[in-house]
Amino acid sequence: MSEPQEVTHDITLLLDALPTHIQQALLQDTDDPSDLLEVIMDLGRLPEARYRDHERFLSDLEITREDIDYVTTRIGAFGEDNRAGIPRTLHRISAIRNRSGVVIGLTCRVGRAVFGTVSIIRDLVETGKSILLLGKPGTGKTTLLRETARVLAEDLRKRVVIVDTSNEIAGDGDIPHPGIGRARRMQVPRPSEQHAVMIEAVENHMPEVIVIDEIGTELEAMAARTIAERGVQLIGTAHGNTLDNLMVNPTLSDLVGGIQAVTLGDEEARRRGTQKTVLERKAPPTFDVLVEIQSWDGVAVYGDVATAVDLILRGEEPLPELRTRDADGNLVVTTPPRVESENDLSFTQRRSGVRIERDRNGPRLRERNGSQGGVNQAIPTQRIFPFGVSRNRLENAIGRLHVPAIIVRDMHDATLVMTLKNYYRQSAQRLRQAEEQGIPVYVLRNNTITQMERQLANIFHLHDEDDMPGHRSGGEDTIEDAMLEAETAITQVMNGERNVVELAPRSSYIRRLQHQMADRYNLRSESRGSEPNRRVKIYRP
Repeated sequence: MSEPQEVTHDITLLLDALPTHIQQALLQDTDDPSDLLEVIMDLGRLPEARYRDHERFLSDLEITREDIDYVTTRIGAFGEDNRAGIPRTLHRISAIRNRSGVVIGLTCRVGRAVFGTVSIIRDLVETGKSILLLGKPGTGKTTLLRETARVLAEDLRKRVVIVDTSNEIAGDGDIPHPGIGRARRMQVPRPSEQHAVMIEAVENHMPEVIVIDEIGTELEAMAARTIAERGVQLIGTAHGNTLDNLMVNPTLSDLVGGIQAVTLGDEEARRRGTQKTVLERKAPPTFDVLVEIQSWDGVAVYGDVATAVDLILRGEEPLPELRTRDADGNLVVTTPPRVESENDLSFTQRRSGVRIERDRNGPRLRERNGSQGGVNQAIPTQRIFPFGVSRNRLENAIGRLHVPAIIVRDMHDATLVMTLKNYYRQSAQRLRQAEEQGIPVYVLRNNTITQMERQLANIFHLHDEDDMPGHRSGGEDTIEDAMLEAETAITQVMNGERNVVELAPRSSYIRRLQHQMADRYNLRSESRGSEPNRRVKIYRP
């Protein structure tokens, strides 16, 4: 059971700063004041109240210059970020100015200290790891940040320093709001100096934890990395809604390790089954854990940012842990699905609705609805090493056929190798070593999902091939198999593995195609035997 939430908003202090006719409209309002988000006052327009799920006008009188002056004289001074507040409260008043710098609009936002919100990530906070919070405006990032600072300072008795750029975490004025507990607050005179205050906090005040709101510049990202490298726990928010957004942001991507283009050698590119230029993580992430705030009562947690970023760069999708509060305030945690048979199961297979179960006969494939697939149930999970074969396409083929197979990144861990004909010719030595170690090598004619599905069907004895995606007619299959057999034989002769290779019996039309292929590689070929067993022999001239 999570701790109950308690909300303090001091809304009467905000109402006292508003013009009389707007105060009366809000006080006579039948709406719950705890749902009020902000009051909008724009010169020459009607005043407007915005709630969580609706908006409404507060008066038939347009906002005048006197109304705006009435508010600005009752609040603190505006900073360079055009934000002001009311001392010892969390309310924020933001100004809109004209070209001459005169205030012509105000956004009066209600600030609330919500006690108990940290329960949704409290276990993460207590680990001492650095945590980055992301989310859309209005989802409670700053509220959660403030409550986290209080819990760290009061309950965990840590030395906490808050770098408060716009006085949004601890309120306006010299005395911080009690919502931060025992945590200390350092105000930032100008937003452009936030990174300097971050470094100053570490050097002068010996904190165990630093809390930062709205990391938004490259200098601030660099300062955050410097702090993390000194062993200080960081709790912060950044501009961005999701991990994907952060990775493509050139200014802030360093928070999750940074992204760089790397040119691979030919051998490494073939081993990975990728292009020669790939994207990789540049450095360890500044933050260990990333929390995407999806709503007031729901978050998605990436417990290992480095692994999540690496998966995205490989074209896979990391599965976050989902946490929500139900109507009774209980915390409901949905962990990513795990597969018992292998730790490195491909993302496609995890998402395909397939799981591996074990019984006394070994692994067997079962779909989530409980029905058995067409796979031979006695066949164990195959670990496939793709040599020059597209990993993403192979994963799609595995997922479409629902076969118990995973993709490994080292040939020594494989139970079979899958490669293309041109790679087989170019790298026969390495592939022969795999065969000598008892690892079968399957050669694909081209890098298509259809070819991969057909090869997987042969491996797992899927006899009902008419139901396979992309299945072709029997005649085309025969030609394709025959030409693949001829190419394999040509490779063996050219590499000196065999002097003469006899192919399987084929029709006269297919034999003619095989002769033409041998001729293209300057090899000799002849047909021998009688129909229907007449076949092609390939050898050196």
